[in-house]
Amino acid sequence: MIPTAIPAPEHSEWVLFETSAFSLSIKFYAIAIVIGIIVAYALTERRYVAKGATRDVTLSIALWAVIFGIIGGRLYHVITDYQLYFGPGRDPWRVFDLRGGGLGIWGAVALGGVGAWIGCRRNGVRLLPFADALAPGLLIAQAIGRLGNYFNQELFGGPTSLPWGLQVDAAYRPAGFPPEQLFHPTFLYESLWCLGGAVVLLLLEKRFRLVAGQLFATYVIVYTLGRVWIENLRIDPAHLVAGLRLNVWTSLLVLLGGIIALVILRRAYLRDSSRDHVWLRARPEPQTEADVSQNDDAAAGQAAVVPEKTETSGAASTGDSAASSESETEVGNRSVNG
Repeated sequence: MIPTAIPAPEHSEWVLFETSAFSLSIKFYAIAIVIGIIVAYALTERRYVAKGATRDVTLSIALWAVIFGIIGGRLYHVITDYQLYFGPGRDPWRVFDLRGGGLGIWGAVALGGVGAWIGCRRNGVRLLPFADALAPGLLIAQAIGRLGNYFNQELFGGPTSLPWGLQVDAAYRPAGFPPEQLFHPTFLYESLWCLGGAVVLLLLEKRFRLVAGQLFATYVIVYTLGRVWIENLRIDPAHLVAGLRLNVWTSLLVLLGGIIALVILRRAYLRDSSRDHVWLRARPEPQTEADVSQNDDAAAGQAAVVPEKTETSGAASTGDSAASSESETEVGNRSVNG
């Protein structure tokens, strides 16, 4: 056994409460996902507020994005690995059990983007500036979330003799391999790739004048380049299309889309530079306590003027009636004299 190998985890969950009849536990995978979301939100809020947004708007959009992202990630996983949930001896209800993992990143990004768009429209802001604020934090969240795969003993690669090889327990080890066999910790490779990608995005943003959406497009390019390489190291069951894993094809298509987006976004900015603005309309200025006090005084003044207007209106009405009576008397006199 190689002394420097990465050992298999002793536990995959944190037991909070346990008796002979009942137990309550949290999967370390779920904890990693939650920590990733929190870190991503903290960084995104700081970056988005610096662009001119507010904390309330950031939180609102993030809630929409997270909820839709989790649903999308689960749908992508279930659709691409349907054999795990449907068929002879399978339990379809496991589709709703997220404790053991099973979130596809592309489904999470796609449907999470829809959720973010809804949140942006509801708050009167543009999507692309938010996406740029999110991009580095999203990579960091993915880096943290991938560590959850370690505790589930999943998504590792082929056999290796490298000193950082991963030990895998018999229950998760592919058939035909001896107990001492080590495997590529591909989840760790992806985690490190994502951390490096986040640094690259921050450096590019500081070095170049990127228009709205280009930083997120760069995130797509950076992540997919690493995913194509890492996906080919994995040996877990996957659907093959023309000899390549389905996720490889997906990554290649998304990579192409990211490259095209870089060009389109630059041209769109040249036609309309307002696309860089956070707000769809002018941002309303927040009211101060003095403003509120002045508004209250003005409202009170208007209320005091109303009776005077009514009284004046009544006097005018009386005057009109008197004038009308005088006119009628004069006409009557003329008629009599006539």
